[in-house]
Amino acid sequence: MQIKVKTGRIDLTEDEAILLSCSPDNPKFSVMLKAIDDKLSGAIRHLFETKDFTGNLGQIAVLYPLGKLKSKRIILTGLGKRNEITLEKIRRAYGFAGRKVKELKINSISVQAVEPNLPVIQLNEASQAMVEGMLLANYKLDRYKTDEGNDRTGLQNLTILEQDHRKIAEIEKGVREGEISSWATNFTRDLANQPSNRLTPSDFARIAAKIAHENNLRCKVYSKAQIQKLKMNAFLAVASGSAQPPQLTVLEYLPPQTKVNTLALVGKGITFDAGGLSLKPSEDMTEMKADMMGGAVVISTLAGCAKMKLPLHLFGIIPATENLPSGSALKVGDIITSHSGKTIEVLNTDAEGRLILADALSYARSFKPDAIIDVATLTSGIKYALGNVCAGIFSNIDGLATRAIKAGEKTNERVWEMPLGDEYMEFLKSDLADMKNVGGKWGGACIAAIFLKNFVGDFPWLHVDIAGVDFKDKDDSYWSKGATGFGARLLLQFLKDWKKI
Repeated sequence: MQIKVKTGRIDLTEDEAILLSCSPDNPKFSVMLKAIDDKLSGAIRHLFETKDFTGNLGQIAVLYPLGKLKSKRIILTGLGKRNEITLEKIRRAYGFAGRKVKELKINSISVQAVEPNLPVIQLNEASQAMVEGMLLANYKLDRYKTDEGNDRTGLQNLTILEQDHRKIAEIEKGVREGEISSWATNFTRDLANQPSNRLTPSDFARIAAKIAHENNLRCKVYSKAQIQKLKMNAFLAVASGSAQPPQLTVLEYLPPQTKVNTLALVGKGITFDAGGLSLKPSEDMTEMKADMMGGAVVISTLAGCAKMKLPLHLFGIIPATENLPSGSALKVGDIITSHSGKTIEVLNTDAEGRLILADALSYARSFKPDAIIDVATLTSGIKYALGNVCAGIFSNIDGLATRAIKAGEKTNERVWEMPLGDEYMEFLKSDLADMKNVGGKWGGACIAAIFLKNFVGDFPWLHVDIAGVDFKDKDDSYWSKGATGFGARLLLQFLKDWKKI
């Protein structure tokens, strides 16, 4: 998609459609809206008077100028009351508008820049939220549909107009960052929506290498033999049930600046999770193609940081494999010596994510990072705790969780800090090994997190469990049914705001 920011009047533009936002305070809210209403002989004012459109969030109206303007359509999107507007409400308002644009099969649209006098919101932030709403709503889940009448073009040209040339630079900054964050989310969605026969561990690694090449990232993909040399035996144990070879991808982003912090991002890359010999019920497998979404988030985040040229040195570590039952699969009761040297008694092969992350987190320490962050669809327990509203976060250091919460508030990829007390280690005590990989019926998300804590050493660490927020079962504003891509915008904001610990 091509996005332009231009100085100009939206009522004079010639396009398939023009888009303006409204509030219940209208028509006084916007000078431009009033100018357009005058050209339409009060049609917009009439909408408000009849209450067919009031400017509340979620409302959309489409008008046809019939030659009174150069554009073919006028789309109005409700923002809600001015004193209640937030970044998320802007995002949602333009998400609803983007959904209408997609429904009408509009390829080119001009949008009035968001009003600069919104309370407590910077113009660049408002512009970013506006673009995110439009671009995220434009996402389509139809790659494998063969219907010849299916329109796959979508919105191709988006022009943002502002009369005051002094505001253009600030709008452009927000638009650029909105473009990058939307790309990161949609890329993550794309990967997580792929069926496992189209996204094997090798495919996943090839895509990571392609994205690395396009964004000047360094990339190294380790084969099974190389993973064996690294003694990542927990990772290999999970992979042992699959005919597909495991792949370990390591990405690196080197910024132009020197003397910057180094962070390691680790993402779970299970391209299909049947549960191994601890087989899942069939109804629980339908979304298991997306068990690699944490790995996709790491790829998109590093690429997004490179596009933004953030002053950070980043490593991305993605262990990818399938977790399947077979004659060679990991068995209940097996004991593994992990990359760190710690031994693990496996009492449930469906608790595989923590096994591959244990080795990846231990390996991440070799880069001597200032902090380690992992993202994973790790436990159903987090969904029981937080539903599909928030991701759960755990940290071994004060401050990292607070930063993630603030990033979540800006992006509306909300997170909630969960307890990480040493008491949870009691559930993992084993008679035969250093620890078990599961710890009983209750507190599963906390027990999984404390398990991972054993493999990060003294490095500052943040764990993000996205298992409850990885899928939507219906369309809503800028969200589409299917994989959400949750975590990409969260981490990009988290890293944009990064300050040394």
